[in-house]
Amino acid sequence: MALPKLVITDIDGVWTDGGMYYDQTGNEWKKFNTGDSAGVLFLRSLDIPFGIITGENTEIVARRAEKLKVKYLFQGISDKVAVAEQLCNDLGISMDEVAYIGDDLGDMKLLQQVGISAAPNNAPDYVKELVHFVTKKSGGEGAFREFVEGILRQEGVLQKVLEDVG
Repeated sequence: MALPKLVITDIDGVWTDGGMYYDQTGNEWKKFNTGDSAGVLFLRSLDIPFGIITGENTEIVARRAEKLKVKYLFQGISDKVAVAEQLCNDLGISMDEVAYIGDDLGDMKLLQQVGISAAPNNAPDYVKELVHFVTKKSGGEGAFREFVEGILRQEGVLQKVLEDVG
């Protein structure tokens, strides 16, 4: 395995616990684990492009992506494979050079087509059976960061990245 040339993530169930919280006035709330942003920082330090592809379409995710300066944000997507293929085409890479972490039904096809796939510990068993790597952490508890750190550790560059960003 080599370092991926693109890392993509789902949001709900990976960066969040998958819960959707609503108050009495209809406002929606999501809890993000701020530690996951370190995964983005690590990728940025290696010039590895990063993207989000999610089935949901919320201002909450747009604001989180803006704060993290995410270049590739795709919301309200039902065909994640088509979006990932187009992104690969735009970047001149193949799906084998992509790492993706997802947790549920809408992620299954893409998880099967990328070079490195992962799911959080609390994903359904039938999703975990499809992936190369299951994080020890559940969605919303730092699973994305663990995924990125795992790739960097396996490729022997985690220590260098920690020195560069620390």
